[in-house]
Amino acid sequence: MPHPLIFLIGYRGTGKSTVGQLLADRLGWAFVDADERIEAAGKTIADIFAAEGEPGFRDRESAVLADLCSLTRHVVATGGGVILRPGNRELLRKAGFVAWLTASPETAWARLRGDPTTAARRPNLTPKGGFDEVRTLTAAREHFYRECADFVIDTGEPSPSVVADAIFTAWNGSTSTSRP
Repeated sequence: MPHPLIFLIGYRGTGKSTVGQLLADRLGWAFVDADERIEAAGKTIADIFAAEGEPGFRDRESAVLADLCSLTRHVVATGGGVILRPGNRELLRKAGFVAWLTASPETAWARLRGDPTTAARRPNLTPKGGFDEVRTLTAAREHFYRECADFVIDTGEPSPSVVADAIFTAWNGSTSTSRP
């Protein structure tokens, strides 16, 4: 039987929230956006970074991930940096089916610029921010995403519904014992 929990990982702007909701609807499951769960306490991610720094935010992110791992019949869109901590990567691999959504830095940057909430809610993670940040962090995180992924799909060209269908097909063909 396939895992009763699906995680979507990938850099900002790869479509995790959009695809996650479509996939959850197709499965008849609930959808959870981990970043929204973190922000439910009333602070944006940018506010948390400003008050607690990146380590404080990553602590919160790890705690939310641990809670989400106890769910079943959920599709979870994770934050782009959840894979930075080894413990989080281990939790993802053990708790569910992990789909890595990819997109070129150009595509991700265009999507981020088109999202009016990104600038207010998300901090720059490198001194310059912008396209250079997207390109740099996408490359730096690639091996961590790959380490966790059961399935990889480029979201640059296909529609979100085509991506959701591909993830569904891959998940449906998996078994809870297929991962090493």
